Amino acid sequence: MNDAIKTSAEALESAVLHEVHTDPDAVKPDASALKKNDGPKSPARWAYERLILYIQNFEKQLDNEHEVAMGFAGGDTGVIRIEGMGFFDPDIITFYGKDPAGTKTQLVQHVSQLSVMLRALPKPVAAAEPNRIGFRLAADLTEDTDVTT
Repeated sequence: MNDAIKTSAEALESAVLHEVHTDPDAVKPDASALKKNDGPKSPARWAYERLILYIQNFEKQLDNEHEVAMGFAGGDTGVIRIEGMGFFDPDIITFYGKDPAGTKTQLVQHVSQLSVMLRALPKPVAAAEPNRIGFRLAADLTEDTDVTT
């Protein structure tokens, strides 16, 4: 069969769900029924990896009193303090965190609609050290992937 043409079922079978969170006990969607696709990177994976580089670079510029947050264009989603990020091949990116009021938040977005603004928000007063999600995400990538390929 031609690899360029796939049925919906074949596309689903090759889908990949990948997520990283600042909280190691965070509940993640069960993707055990999906098989890992070791082929070319999907648009979702490309977007995920590039966002990690931007987030990590942004965090390098922050002092210990601030953490990275993300604003989203094109709606009333507002700003979330980033606590996790993931992708679902071939074309979905997801962001986990809390809004300024502390409400648990998740945004699921198609890569064609991706438009984000990184912002520095003061870290919660109770937190001794700022959370650096970009470095956790980048560490996860180095375990199995080179973002430049």
